[in-house]
Amino acid sequence: MSDQAAALRELISSLGTDPSRQRDSSGTQEKTAHIIAVTSGKGGVGKSNFTLNFALELQKLGRKVLVFDADIGMANIDVLMGVRSQYNLFHLLNREKSMSEIIQSGPNSLPFIAGGSGLTELFSLSEEDLLYFTRQIEEIAHDMDYILFDTGAGLSKETIRFITAADECIVVTTPEPTAITDAYALVKVVHDLEHAALFRLVVNRAVDRREAQQTADKIRLVAEKFLHLDIPVLGHVSDDPHVSQAVKKQTPFSIRFPNSQASKDIQELASRYAQQSLQVRADSPKGFKSFVRKLLKR
Repeated sequence: MSDQAAALRELISSLGTDPSRQRDSSGTQEKTAHIIAVTSGKGGVGKSNFTLNFALELQKLGRKVLVFDADIGMANIDVLMGVRSQYNLFHLLNREKSMSEIIQSGPNSLPFIAGGSGLTELFSLSEEDLLYFTRQIEEIAHDMDYILFDTGAGLSKETIRFITAADECIVVTTPEPTAITDAYALVKVVHDLEHAALFRLVVNRAVDRREAQQTADKIRLVAEKFLHLDIPVLGHVSDDPHVSQAVKKQTPFSIRFPNSQASKDIQELASRYAQQSLQVRADSPKGFKSFVRKLLKR
């Protein structure tokens, strides 16, 4: 598979990493939410729809989940929910609203933070504003099991920062050749930049389990051969007409069509993740302060 990321080397050459982890005054690892970046190599693979329904299924399992729409310029989580966003990160950074006030309630009372112009301002905060932002969101992080950042698709500086700062990254792809190639390109660039990055793979819109496995193997085998990187496959979501029907109704498919094949797949996937992630959380909790500092390169 060709390396499509070569042209982006210059774009990200200025991005550094900080492997430090946040500890409390006693020197022990602080308890905080597990940070997950959900991304894709290209747009149109159903990344945001996956994030939303995945979060809802984790919530059904008793986990406390917050969804943060971090897709700069293409934020649409609230549209998929059919919820009108009154406030977003912009209102927090301008001290107009507190963190608790910009967190809104989606289907099944799923808490989420809508995307907006504040995402752009996030990367140019003064030290004073950075401290304010960190304190505000830390209060929420300590109450959550997972915070899912629905990042932008492709290789932008902002997306790469979210991925390298998070505890782990779920890469969503489809069986389409371009989606497979772009997913690998994203993994390669991030891996070259941050060798400690943890990836999991989800194949969306698969005809069946066999096609999903074949798609995942194409990425995994190349990653293992050229990057010496093992990428676990979290699962797949079937190519189900109920998904597009739910999108048109602005309702998560796992709620509108709970017995559909796609809903069964996402339920199985979330259950598997909830069990597997216990070990990941024990091995690599970074703390939210570390996440923010790393994200904003401070």
